[in-house]
Amino acid sequence: MNHPYFTLQLIFWIALFIVFYTYIGYGLLLYLLVKVKEAFAKPHPTPTEGERPDVTLFITAYNEAEVVDAKMENSLALDYPHEKLHIVWVTDGTTDDTNERLRTRWAGTTTVLFAPERQGKTAAMTRGMKLIETPLVVFTDANTMLNKEAVSRIVHAFDNPKVGCVAGEKRIAVQTRNGAAAGGEGLYWRYESTLKALDARLYSAVGAAGELFAVRRELFEEMERDTLLDDFVLSLRIAMKGYLIAYCSDAYAIESGSADMREEQKRKVRIAAGGLQSIWRLKPLLNPMRYGVLSFQYISHRVLRWSLTPILMFALLPLNIILLKLLYTSVETSPGIVTLYSVLLLMQVLFYLAGLWGYYLSSHQLKNKLFFVPYYFLFMNVNVLKAIGYLRKRHGNGAWERARRA
Repeated sequence: MNHPYFTLQLIFWIALFIVFYTYIGYGLLLYLLVKVKEAFAKPHPTPTEGERPDVTLFITAYNEAEVVDAKMENSLALDYPHEKLHIVWVTDGTTDDTNERLRTRWAGTTTVLFAPERQGKTAAMTRGMKLIETPLVVFTDANTMLNKEAVSRIVHAFDNPKVGCVAGEKRIAVQTRNGAAAGGEGLYWRYESTLKALDARLYSAVGAAGELFAVRRELFEEMERDTLLDDFVLSLRIAMKGYLIAYCSDAYAIESGSADMREEQKRKVRIAAGGLQSIWRLKPLLNPMRYGVLSFQYISHRVLRWSLTPILMFALLPLNIILLKLLYTSVETSPGIVTLYSVLLLMQVLFYLAGLWGYYLSSHQLKNKLFFVPYYFLFMNVNVLKAIGYLRKRHGNGAWERARRA
């Protein structure tokens, strides 16, 4: 108790536990909780599919002339009655040929809501939603393509009156030539999809991705104009009202991975900054006494990743070195303890070296999935730290620069 390294040891092990829990432990615990729940839960009858309601496919776009035709072809090929599917583009601030193409080649098949001033995606969503009348709204990005059954599957999930939002699955199209950016992003989203599915089976998915999600129109609420993760904030505010966020893996959006790691960095810094911003704006959700299981899922799946865990992860290496130095100078130290901390230090060093080698391979356009994993993992966590500076410097109305896709 009196040793100078006792407090450091306590900090080290708490930090190690939180890092492990955030990235691996929560997934394992979630899997076990789902299995226990489903072992004792009574099976619910599958709801019969009733008359399909009118649905708006809501696309917020800025200078998307390159993908307009492909997106419209994809949208019109969706397996949903055409007379009930209303395609709406909100193109505020657009200066390229997006509006012209929609109003000429695709005249009669879509509605274009345009305002000359660019105020950001969140402001465009709010303005557009005031003009929507259908009971269900499916949000999707201009540069993502949906599977044919996507809207039908999402609408079916709303047969449960407790469901207020449905999150579709995001998939990354990884081409053979793609490197760490697309490969790492694809692996990340496969893991994320697994966690989302388990979250939904336990109670509710924790947020939705803007590539594909849907809400009941009456549950949409105006968000702060500078909101970075509008999809995440909107979906969780719906959950905070007592509704569930269903996860529908049969409805998916496919998009290309980032063109390179520099472009991927733009996305990750912005997403992490949005996560930090969301923690503040959704702070009542941190109270498990009020929100129960949803708070547990939110803190475990989201909050730790965007706040404490990256700091603790990068602190483990210097803490490990300091502890070993103190242990070597102590006459009362057990050899077994020294060996334990030596092994932990070696594992950390090897992991960082693997990440650096992955960075070297990526920068030289050399493919190696084994080393891309530690590189992408470290890359994501570094960008969480960079996000703090991004938030401090950021000013404006919510407009942002998108990353180039492969």
